[in-house]
Amino acid sequence: MRPLSQAELQEQSNRAPARMPQFIAVALLLASTAVLLQARRSREVLPPRLALQSFPQQIDGWNSVDVPIDHETLEVLGPGDFLMRNYFHPAVDHPPINVFIAYFPSQRSGDTIHSPKNCLPGAGFSPVKSEQILLSVPGHKPFPVNVYVVAKGQDRQLVLYFYWAHDRGVASEYASKYFLVVDSIRMHRSDGSLVRFVTTILPGESVEAAKQRLLPFVTATVPQLKEYIPK
Repeated sequence: MRPLSQAELQEQSNRAPARMPQFIAVALLLASTAVLLQARRSREVLPPRLALQSFPQQIDGWNSVDVPIDHETLEVLGPGDFLMRNYFHPAVDHPPINVFIAYFPSQRSGDTIHSPKNCLPGAGFSPVKSEQILLSVPGHKPFPVNVYVVAKGQDRQLVLYFYWAHDRGVASEYASKYFLVVDSIRMHRSDGSLVRFVTTILPGESVEAAKQRLLPFVTATVPQLKEYIPK
């Protein structure tokens, strides 16, 4: 084996810092998994809650229609309580807002929350822009949420989603898994949820305009979660 040249050594040295965040993320996930497996030995707490089917059908002047979730999707999601609805505003000519809530009473058996990013390619949509913003809702401190613009041909949609558990909202999938482990140890609970909102971006409409159209409905909806996703 020939010795590495100075240039090759320098190149490897430059690569190491770039790989460090990925290494740390993987190490944290492995450590979290080990701790969670250890936490399984304790008795899990399953707090009382209302079923998502009773989630308000009218929110801030918007009426709703349930959207059935097909059996194949339910199989992928695993054990849990799920709601899919389209909300329409009868007095304003806005596109409907699709609301999807997935609540998992327990994630100890390996049925953890799936990131919406993994579902987009299967639906034919591709992300074209993404950002995180702080969401302010009544009675709660601001928390980060993900905002995506996705496209399929000429169709564009605005997607806003976050992970919600124990009155805490986070945008990061890694943060969600971290708190899953912490709460399993501290509270003997592994329940959690994904909350997602989707609306069509109209032809000629800016992303910012669509966002400002969506946000009031989101901020009116989040306070309703407390009865269905226990604190």
